[in-house]
Amino acid sequence: MGAIFQNSTDFILLGLVTQPLFSGLIFAVVFSIFVVAITANVVMILLIRVDSHLQTPMYFMLSQLSIMDTVFICITVPKMLQDLLSKEKAISFLGCAVQVFLYLTLVGGEFFLLGLMAYDRYVAVCNPLRYPLLMNRRICLFMVVGSWVGGSLDGFILTSVTMSFPYCGSRKINHFFCELPAVLKLSCIDTSLYETLMYSCCVVMLLIPISIISVSYTRILITVHRMNSADGRHKAFATCSSHIMVVSIFYGAAFYTNVIPSSYHTPEKDKVVSAFYTILTPMINPLIYSLRNKDVTAALRKVLGRCSSSQRIRA
Repeated sequence: MGAIFQNSTDFILLGLVTQPLFSGLIFAVVFSIFVVAITANVVMILLIRVDSHLQTPMYFMLSQLSIMDTVFICITVPKMLQDLLSKEKAISFLGCAVQVFLYLTLVGGEFFLLGLMAYDRYVAVCNPLRYPLLMNRRICLFMVVGSWVGGSLDGFILTSVTMSFPYCGSRKINHFFCELPAVLKLSCIDTSLYETLMYSCCVVMLLIPISIISVSYTRILITVHRMNSADGRHKAFATCSSHIMVVSIFYGAAFYTNVIPSSYHTPEKDKVVSAFYTILTPMINPLIYSLRNKDVTAALRKVLGRCSSSQRIRA
């Protein structure tokens, strides 16, 4: 009962930087990134929904990625911006638990979704004639729901165990949000065994989608190498290049956070890497897919053209 009572008190988030001199500059930069990320992801979701040429499994999964990125950046950035402007940087125990759960759910969900998107590219390049059968709407929905369910199961298990530990010492979390390793450092009991199990779980979660991605792109490269048409090769690489870039960015940061042992981590490095994939990645993903994708840019021009035409008619 004592542990439960102590756990009911607030935590203190120390933030991305401890020097108050940089708070205004950091606020302006982070707020700008936040606005661009939300706008880009919402535009991507709306374009995929309204344009008939984007009603395909690949773009449906891309819309789910944009939804995940939108929720992902909303978990940490609003609280971070609030803390940059106020002296009170407290977060309730329940708020911290919710933040941990949503963060783990979305990270796990993106792990699985990016892996399944690689499988979608494999089917499109290597089995184009069977693509409508192998990637029908029912299978596509099953993949997306499986990604959300897999991420939420990971979030539920790790959050319930983590927040059940007694936190009877310092309440200051050396981070800008309630990231799991930073929270566990405040526990007044030894959590080394749990951290080992947690890292093992994260490694398994990474290995599953990485294996799917590796096998899929190996088969794609073999198929592309056998192609006689230069246009076919260019189209295949253009189809896969955006996904490869997103996978490299997201999995690179996730590998550092979830796989490299804690002895190699420092609070400063952890905060920089976390800021990269919780703030920058949700902005980068839709920009990569929109700037490097002719279908998306064509749909955007079409929508902008309709808006300008309607304004002229009204005028």
